[in-house]
Amino acid sequence: MAFARPKKREPVGEAGLFEYAVGTLARRMRTVRDLRRLMKARAEEGEAGERAMDAVIVRLKELNYLSDTRFAEDYTRVRKEHEKFGKRRVQQDLMMKGVEKELVASTLESAYEDVDEVVLARQYIARKRMKKPSGENAQKETVRTMNRLMRAGFSSNAIFKVLKAWELPEEALAGVEEGGGDSDSYAEREERAGDSDSYAKQNEEE
Repeated sequence: MAFARPKKREPVGEAGLFEYAVGTLARRMRTVRDLRRLMKARAEEGEAGERAMDAVIVRLKELNYLSDTRFAEDYTRVRKEHEKFGKRRVQQDLMMKGVEKELVASTLESAYEDVDEVVLARQYIARKRMKKPSGENAQKETVRTMNRLMRAGFSSNAIFKVLKAWELPEEALAGVEEGGGDSDSYAEREERAGDSDSYAKQNEEE
């Protein structure tokens, strides 16, 4: 038995897009780029649809319903204060969500200005209940811990200080150097180390 194809959604005009956008923003904040992506699936094709989306975005901004600045500030606050992520991770996530580079830079500079990165890394470790590497697998566990902290957005200097404070065996710290090159491995989209969270999924279409 063949499955029936889902009916194609009828495109809507400016009024319908505005109603949809307001409902979407009522459920969670969105960036301008993200909201446009969602509206595009409902808008008319071509210039008519583009004009309608532009008009909706302008109106939403005038009503203060849509603001990339507010989104960046709120998103950064949650990721830093509740999730305990480092600056680099939040930077990457905001860029992925379409926030302009200059706005990302100014938001993070303000949010992380007085943050002790080592303290934040320890808070992240406590939140994730990460244990101190020990036993015959100490070196392998140390590398795993280091990679998790890199994915969480912490610099190699901060990670080195956290690991040194654990007074691990010298062989366990082999290859971990203070001031070493910062890896971008934390930027991998797979959250293999259990770093996923509901806030990071805001880019999914409802």
